[in-house]
Amino acid sequence: MDVRHLDISTDNEGEEAEVPQRSSLLARFRDRPLWQRIILVLIGLLLLPYFFIVVYVLPFIHPVSTLMIGDAVTLQGYDRRWVPLDKIAPVLVKSVLVSEDGQFCYHGGVDWSEMRMLVQETLRGKSTRGGSTIPMQTVKNLFLWNSRSFVRKTLELPLAVSASAVWSKRRMMEIYLNVAEWGPGIYGIEAAARYHFKVPPSKLTARQAALLAVSLPNPIDRVAGKPGRGLGQLASLIQRRARNADAYIKCLYD
Repeated sequence: MDVRHLDISTDNEGEEAEVPQRSSLLARFRDRPLWQRIILVLIGLLLLPYFFIVVYVLPFIHPVSTLMIGDAVTLQGYDRRWVPLDKIAPVLVKSVLVSEDGQFCYHGGVDWSEMRMLVQETLRGKSTRGGSTIPMQTVKNLFLWNSRSFVRKTLELPLAVSASAVWSKRRMMEIYLNVAEWGPGIYGIEAAARYHFKVPPSKLTARQAALLAVSLPNPIDRVAGKPGRGLGQLASLIQRRARNADAYIKCLYD
């Protein structure tokens, strides 16, 4: 009896000793002070986009933007049909590059020389440019918010550099053209080309491509399918520049 009693006691003690080791990560998280939990959540939120950057390397993954998520959550709905880069007219790609990011093929996510000039102009109170590259616009669309702020720009820069290091130039451009906003609830070049001009993106003319490109900074007020005089003149400028812009897209098609 004594032996059996000792054996049972030993087993129970072993089981009791294992209980703390089996405590879940969630339980440990709950046991932390509130300020520590808040810091851990914030760190997790900051690191989450970097996880998705790695996931989005996979070509069969079709990312959505924060604006699309917002439209879905508020039950407004949106139109976005993913299209591969090979089914987008090169003239549209050229027009977007000469309009938005002429150094796309040469920088690593951030055009630092442009950024320095932008900072200098801002300090002088003269800046009217956004200074965002296509990688910066892409990560902003995917992970951040639209309104300009120092906080958003601070988060945007390392995300753009990281995405540029992980994604190929083709993948970056493909994602950008498929998440960019081109009107209320209109996202991506497939939906934009059909909504504004009733054609697929592979059939866009040089004029249509230029109009879509110049509407990107403010697609709500700048309606590509119904351009005003100012927008039409700006599109004419981009159209002329795009004619001799084969070097701008060399990294995408060679």
